[in-house]
Amino acid sequence: MTNKRVLVKFSGEALAGEAGHGIDTQILKYISQEIKSLVDAGIEVGIVIGGGNIIRGVTAAQDGIIKRTSGDYMGMLATVINGVAMQEACEHAGLEVRMQTAIKMEQIAEAYINRKATRHLEKGRVVIFAAGTGNPFFTTDTAATLRAVEIGAEVIIKATKVDGVYDKDPAKFDDAVKLSQLGYDQALTEHIKVMDDTSIALAKENKLPIIVCDMFKKGNLLDILNGNMDNCSIVK
Repeated sequence: MTNKRVLVKFSGEALAGEAGHGIDTQILKYISQEIKSLVDAGIEVGIVIGGGNIIRGVTAAQDGIIKRTSGDYMGMLATVINGVAMQEACEHAGLEVRMQTAIKMEQIAEAYINRKATRHLEKGRVVIFAAGTGNPFFTTDTAATLRAVEIGAEVIIKATKVDGVYDKDPAKFDDAVKLSQLGYDQALTEHIKVMDDTSIALAKENKLPIIVCDMFKKGNLLDILNGNMDNCSIVK
């Protein structure tokens, strides 16, 4: 195992389960156990969670009644709600957790301070980074890549509902082909939606590998970090 510090990005939609919205506590419990397996193996873990199970800024602003900037701030607050839930679940699993937010809200979490986040990780605490980058027009994918670079993570794992990157949506096309490995430039030029283009470009600039995997395959995160790359795709 060479990856001592990683950042795991979960989508907000994944927390909703079959309901499609809100938070499924059983999924929270499952994720917290997966994170615990990493911590128990001596891996330092940062987490970013999206807010799509509650509200997405782009969707909120699509008819013009809500401005895009306000919609994005609403989305950032949604990630804080998810972050609080994840913190509770991880603590219930016996982990030490700290949440930091890009927008100050002292009664709920620490403000994001890079040195403090790094120190928490060094002490074996899981750190949840919420409220995106703190700026509108940037996705939580970009926030995840930014935080991964800032904390010196060796890899970013995007935990999704599929087992890797495909040339087209495998849920819609039976002939979709899995791409086990691809380059940053290929992902950008062919518009393969690993993450948004800003986050891929930032990962490329900082030589940060992106691993896309199925979060619902039990033990997958630890298997990947132990070198088993059968159930994922890697962009580097």
